[in-house]
Amino acid sequence: MKFNYLKRAGVLSVLSLAVFSCQNDNNEDPKPEPSAIDFNNVSSVPALVIAKEGFENLKITSMISSSDVLSGSPSFVYGAQPDGAGFMKDPNSDGYMMITNHEILQSVSRVYFDKTLKPIKGEYIVDGIGGMTRLCSATLATPAINGFGPMFLTAGESSEESMVHGIDPLSLSSEKSRKDRVLPALGKANMENAVPLTKEAYAGKTVILIGEDQSYSTSHTSAGQIIMYVSNTVGDLTNGKLYALKRNDGNQVETSMTIGNSFDVSFVEIPNAKNITGAEINTAVNNLGAIRFSRVEDVDYRKGNAKNNREIYFTATGQSPDKTNPVEGFTMWGRVYKLVLNDTNPLAGKLELVVEGDSTPGTGIINPDNLCVTENYVYIQEDGDSFYTNAKHDSYIWQYNIAAKTNKPWLTMNHKREDAAWNTTYNAAGGIMKLGSWEYGAMQDISDVIGVPNTFLLNIHPHTWQKEAFKYADGSKVNENMEGGQTVIIRNVQK
Repeated sequence: MKFNYLKRAGVLSVLSLAVFSCQNDNNEDPKPEPSAIDFNNVSSVPALVIAKEGFENLKITSMISSSDVLSGSPSFVYGAQPDGAGFMKDPNSDGYMMITNHEILQSVSRVYFDKTLKPIKGEYIVDGIGGMTRLCSATLATPAINGFGPMFLTAGESSEESMVHGIDPLSLSSEKSRKDRVLPALGKANMENAVPLTKEAYAGKTVILIGEDQSYSTSHTSAGQIIMYVSNTVGDLTNGKLYALKRNDGNQVETSMTIGNSFDVSFVEIPNAKNITGAEINTAVNNLGAIRFSRVEDVDYRKGNAKNNREIYFTATGQSPDKTNPVEGFTMWGRVYKLVLNDTNPLAGKLELVVEGDSTPGTGIINPDNLCVTENYVYIQEDGDSFYTNAKHDSYIWQYNIAAKTNKPWLTMNHKREDAAWNTTYNAAGGIMKLGSWEYGAMQDISDVIGVPNTFLLNIHPHTWQKEAFKYADGSKVNENMEGGQTVIIRNVQK
């Protein structure tokens, strides 16, 4: 989420796939021949990101951008703010499919790729009418990984009454305006992602972690939360219970937690959550003593074995109404937390702070948003377009080494501000020199899907790239946003 711009504001049980939450690094499904993949730039727009010093071995190519014309659907526009996404084999061809949220458009696109990874056609399976609210991060759940699905869980974020949608990735495009695919049992909140844990994490259960991107306001009794949905039936998204995270000592203040300390925590039940409003949920979690985080924007789990899968990472993006000073009790520059859940009981665990932006104001992490967690690293993606007065760099992706507890800049936006012609097209709207004027969406591991190790996709929101031709991309005319978007492929990613 952001403070600026208009937002931030079939049978698939045996398919191999990757999702925004960076699903498991290992998969035994059949793999295509790597020789079929063509990693040359397919998009008409060069990659809008570049590697930071020390990571020059990364190979980055553009995959699809808003200005591209696809041969199978010439009128399709890959819309603004591609955020949460899922990537999988196309069950009806030898190619692939990518399901993507377009946040500001409140919509979900489906793009088809041939076996070489060339995009050939696209369509929308959710439009702005069916989406109802901004759709941010997402996770593609499948029987192979999560024990249920296939289902594209996309979180609604516009107000405390927003909900999670459960979308069939093979939905007919004619159903894109449907409003009946929300999941009330997962609650109502200003949500960012709904991440189901693997079926190995807690056998026989469905456990879903939800991040709530609520900032402090005098009109609210609560703040951002970590919410957990638990059902004792695999795949049950209707009859489970909803819980909120609290410290066992009752301390609700986020900034009372510092690096080097560990805190016993538990999830406490939100009574009757399925049948009450988001405002009532906000009041309830505060009365329960839940921790008051500053805008929980994303959640992901560590990949590998079941024990790893119970190790959760999440961001608190931070806030500063005047762009200079923090709100008392809340992070300003942003944080990343590690939550280790009990081996047998998902409602108990230990919480610690692992990355702290407030200790390095302007030079360290700035408004961390999306996360991609692998077996050994946490990739922390910044939403730097809050334009803090003391910000010293553009939006980065940081590589946090879990074992070494070190954090390094890994990727940055390729603004090319010294290029006048480039500025006219890509940097004009919103101010050329503003640091952090672009942000990231999904980063997802597609290695096992395409059979090429250490290969990821990354979505990009180049907010200052705007054209009339990009308006109304999903056909719903919900708003008049004219931003472009891009997805790139990154190879040689350390996992």
